[in-house]
Amino acid sequence: MKNRITTLFNIDYPLIQAGMIWCSGWELASAVSNAGGLGIIGSGSMYPEVLEEQITKCQQATDKPFAVNLPMLYPDIDKHIATIIKLKVPIVFTSAGNPTTWTQHLKSHGITVVHVVSSLKFALKSQEAGVDAVVVEGFEAGGHNGRDETTTFCLIPMVAEKVTIPIIAAGGIGTGRGMLAAMNLGADGVQIGSRFVASIESSAHQNFKKVVVDAKEGDTVLTLKDVTPVRLVKNEFYNKVQAAYERGASVDELKELLGRGRAKKGMFEGDLVDGELEIGQISGLIHEILPAKEIVEEIIEEYRTTLAEQSTKKYQF
Repeated sequence: MKNRITTLFNIDYPLIQAGMIWCSGWELASAVSNAGGLGIIGSGSMYPEVLEEQITKCQQATDKPFAVNLPMLYPDIDKHIATIIKLKVPIVFTSAGNPTTWTQHLKSHGITVVHVVSSLKFALKSQEAGVDAVVVEGFEAGGHNGRDETTTFCLIPMVAEKVTIPIIAAGGIGTGRGMLAAMNLGADGVQIGSRFVASIESSAHQNFKKVVVDAKEGDTVLTLKDVTPVRLVKNEFYNKVQAAYERGASVDELKELLGRGRAKKGMFEGDLVDGELEIGQISGLIHEILPAKEIVEEIIEEYRTTLAEQSTKKYQF
């Protein structure tokens, strides 16, 4: 499978594992890269010394390209960038901030830069900033999200119509059929997060992984748009958030309710009652925990099978 994304990243398949806080360390990133995709270390939950250790271990576990996801709001972002440059990480996915801030600095060190966006407006700004590709993420996605609630399959063609750089689709994609549909709409590749949360190598707590595979349609909701939009599994913490909205809580009250370490408590420590449980709508299609290599192989096989079916009578009118 050769296209603009596989060429840009020097990988076998245009399939990227999302960089997710508390869920995607070196074990998952290296496993996905070894399977032919692009693995990403999620640095947003890591202290600088932890990121350095994670990158070093990933380099020892794979000789294939991998990336680091870098949330622009991270307080020690300059330290993370220094580590990335020092250890010669080839690819960085930036998110949650202005791409003009660090793109040219990273590119001056030979690093490929991709920025995550949730709208056409920010896709165009990212292209102007000089990024090499954009991830366009619809509101179906897990974790932190855009406020406009534009769906992935609306966003892809809107962006494809206006930008010239490669497009990676994200949000609501976890199967080969979904991957093909996204690429038919104009994406050059896909970024998948939730499906890899439910992998053997994911650093998510086993309790959280079980919640993901048990999830049904409607079990997740995009909320906290006044603070930081996030898609959550409905649990006691979510119920408290909803109760706060119903009584007209202020932004400061919502921030206090969210507090610090809530995501760690839920996804990494396995507190299913008071923890923040971030996952995408695609969780309703995830039914088992598998090794990352099998997940990649399953998605690519289904993609190829479905692609072949497109030339049969099933799709002719």
